[in-house]
Amino acid sequence: MSNTYHNTNLRVFSLNSNTELAKEIADNIGIELGESSVKTFSDGEIQINIEESIRGCDVYVIQSTYDPVEDHIMELLIMVDALKRASARSINVVIPYYGYARQDRKSRAREPITAKLIADLIQKAGANRMISIDLHAPQAQGFFNIPVDPITAVPIIGEYLSKKKLKDIVVVAPDHSSVSRARQLADQLKAPIAIVDRRGPRDNASTINVVGEVNGKTAIIIDDIIDTGRRITTSTMTLYAHGATEVYACTTHPVLSGIAVEKIAASNLVELIVTNTIPLTEHKKIDKLTQLTVAPIVAEAIIRLYEQQSVSSLYT
Repeated sequence: MSNTYHNTNLRVFSLNSNTELAKEIADNIGIELGESSVKTFSDGEIQINIEESIRGCDVYVIQSTYDPVEDHIMELLIMVDALKRASARSINVVIPYYGYARQDRKSRAREPITAKLIADLIQKAGANRMISIDLHAPQAQGFFNIPVDPITAVPIIGEYLSKKKLKDIVVVAPDHSSVSRARQLADQLKAPIAIVDRRGPRDNASTINVVGEVNGKTAIIIDDIIDTGRRITTSTMTLYAHGATEVYACTTHPVLSGIAVEKIAASNLVELIVTNTIPLTEHKKIDKLTQLTVAPIVAEAIIRLYEQQSVSSLYT
């Protein structure tokens, strides 16, 4: 792409969490990444230098907050403070994967709401806007007193699946909290939905049933995060037991902690489709895993915001 924004006040910076995605985003916009450096002292303290003038610029900082989540959050907070002190006109944090989003409510006594705490820290540091992809809890937007743009990767996943021309599709929500996301993908693929109904503790359901017709169909499980892999693999076994002919799974954020990759590799999943909100290490790049890029949709959001255009169509 030509450098459409070469002589403007639009700047995109990357921190350490996802430099490849940040470079892709900048390429899609048609600019070079901003020059900055992130160093760590021997005692673990983080030092950031911005190596170009950003006075009066609209700055977008790309940083996913996955493991080591505390390091990535501190990098982001320090960068925002540096940009504020360097007189940036606006500071926009782009957090493709918003860590701690699963701690969005108080479900037990004496439990913190950490997603709100992170929102407070980002705002206190000086951010003017937050962009994220497929927030685990959409209501977490309300934790911020600054504009939040919750864009979605579901259309990217849906486009990929459409090109596969799968037959007799049913889109499956792996639990009740994923129904809205499943409905969105089902509408795109013009398919019905089903729900894996779990009874018992979230991480160790004692009874698993299927609500909806999956017998003789190609089942596509959709979730926002794959972490331990337990929910995806148990859902896969349940769907096959109820007569599904093939099972695919797709998710936006490939956390893939612990032995999740081994679980996926050993399962009967035909394919696991993820995005690059979190980069994959080499041992996670197994044959049945496909990674799609969210760079075009993030770049489109940045361009629209910079040009003061509507971004609402990117929410669905």
